[in-house]
Amino acid sequence: MFSRDNFVCSKKSCKSDYNIALAGNPNVGKSTIFNALTGLKQHTGNWTGKTVECSSGKTKIKGKYFEITDLPGTYSMVSFSEEENVARNFLAENKIDCTVIVIDSNVIERNLSFALQVLSLQKNAILCLNLCDEAEKNGISIDTDELSLNLGIPVVCTCATKKRGLDELKNKIFEICIGNIKCFRVERNFENIDVLNINDYKAASHKFASLSKRICNQCVYKGSKEKLSKLDKILTSKSTGIPIMLLLFAILFWITAIGANYPSQWLSYLFEILKEQLTKLFDFLSITPFVTGILIDGVYTTLAWVVSVMLPPMAIFFPLFSLIEDSGYLPRIAFNLDKFFSKCGAHGKQSLTMAMGLGCNACGVTGCRIIESPQERKIAILTNNFMPCNGRFPTLIALIMMFFAGSSFGLISSIEVAGILLLIIVVCVLLTLVISKFLSRTFAKGEPSGFALELPPYRKPQIIKTLVRSFIDRTLFVLARAVAVAAPAGAIIWLTANIYIGDVSILQYCTEFLDPFGKFIGLDGVILMAFILGFPANETVIPIIIMSYMANGTLVDFSSYKELLELFSANGWTFVTAICMMIMCVLHYPCSTTCLTIKKETGSLKTTLLSMIIPTVIGIFLCMLVANTARIL
Repeated sequence: MFSRDNFVCSKKSCKSDYNIALAGNPNVGKSTIFNALTGLKQHTGNWTGKTVECSSGKTKIKGKYFEITDLPGTYSMVSFSEEENVARNFLAENKIDCTVIVIDSNVIERNLSFALQVLSLQKNAILCLNLCDEAEKNGISIDTDELSLNLGIPVVCTCATKKRGLDELKNKIFEICIGNIKCFRVERNFENIDVLNINDYKAASHKFASLSKRICNQCVYKGSKEKLSKLDKILTSKSTGIPIMLLLFAILFWITAIGANYPSQWLSYLFEILKEQLTKLFDFLSITPFVTGILIDGVYTTLAWVVSVMLPPMAIFFPLFSLIEDSGYLPRIAFNLDKFFSKCGAHGKQSLTMAMGLGCNACGVTGCRIIESPQERKIAILTNNFMPCNGRFPTLIALIMMFFAGSSFGLISSIEVAGILLLIIVVCVLLTLVISKFLSRTFAKGEPSGFALELPPYRKPQIIKTLVRSFIDRTLFVLARAVAVAAPAGAIIWLTANIYIGDVSILQYCTEFLDPFGKFIGLDGVILMAFILGFPANETVIPIIIMSYMANGTLVDFSSYKELLELFSANGWTFVTAICMMIMCVLHYPCSTTCLTIKKETGSLKTTLLSMIIPTVIGIFLCMLVANTARIL
């Protein structure tokens, strides 16, 4: 049984005796093997491009220390995309004592072509046949001895998720590094091939594919996969693929809407009790009203709103979305949408980055690295903000509940919320396609690339592990970021609302200055000011609006949408205001974190500014169109 006794902390003081690289195609279980060997908790997902940077960890085997580097999943050694560039440079330029080439036993012929390319660069290697249990279920048997003779390296069968074969893998790594096992290059497999030369790549790829097929004919015996094919025929069908996708997201939004409401009310009630106790404590300590106002009415109440409104939907949405990721369904969505994106000069993989944007636009921008073409990657980055992130969902849900689904929450209203949210997502996708077409003809011209996205096998998600890791890695991470921004924002908002110049507060000066333009596009100065102050985090927009509407600039507890609706209605909100607010919520500049991520990913200030200008201009135009149409009618 694989033991955790060999795990070593990743302290810089631990000097490694040997360097190990993990290489392989996307979605072969490489990160799972990395986690098992090092004891780290790298998040894994059943879709292409999950890992786009190198991750390193240390382990100890028989008294020796090994540093293991998990390379990005890539299909070739030629640098077409960012992950291919990272993997190629690492293998070509670093001293590596042993390279573990991880392949999926279910699609060994396709993965073996990449393994042959790696072997042209690295002599000391091990072929790790992962997911061997799935291969057995699918009737695939592999002659590992014959495969080892053909490649000239050891071959190890593993099932990383069940910790099978990992002891043998570690022993082989150790034996190769100390020289007890000699790897040899089979010259007939690599003659006259330079995988680093892009000019020779086409000819080389054909030769590798031919060699891979020849070796597999000698070593691999395949059974039937009819059951899997039937499922893909349904989920990728022109007639059923997209309807199933829409139904799945509708159910996801419905569960999020109906499941998040009651925890939000409970948290709001709890925070209100704590606020009362804090107020009594401050009175007992004779804290000045000014400090009390900043800390309790400003910082605390803003934090309370952000946590009570954000935490429940994130705690539901992120884990459920992670289960969909791990099942292998997201690549099917990309496959279904590819024809639409290709017609718009974009790439089918953009649908994956859009899906990531539903959780966090910054993560979606980072995920655009899986798109090979620089022009198509730029289009995906510029349009990722058109998908509403988790920070905007609470605002959308609140607006839908107050103005469209009835403020009394129940089964019918939750279905209406889910339906309207799904409609918003569909509109966002259509708008993304239109803007992608525009960008492909203007700011991001270029020839469209081919779409080579592997459809991985369906897998049963590790439910408990996925839920726990999703809650920690995603929910708490995003919440912590929002809290870090909301705390100082709450203080600043309270100060601007309570520091007066004459008889008018600073906040009122700002909102009155913006009010004429705000009214012209169906909003008001308070809403525009909220979007400006909410640049660090979208989660703070509604709290800013509430604090601005209150006479003393204090966020009051609104435990129901009915009370919130009364406040907004008293300040001139109508259905038109709500519609325009929803438009601006979806279509305005990205948050500061996303903007910094875009600058980092592209290295271009121009691209970052475009990502801010394009959605904001479209949002203002649509709001103006809605507002003026309503005035005419």
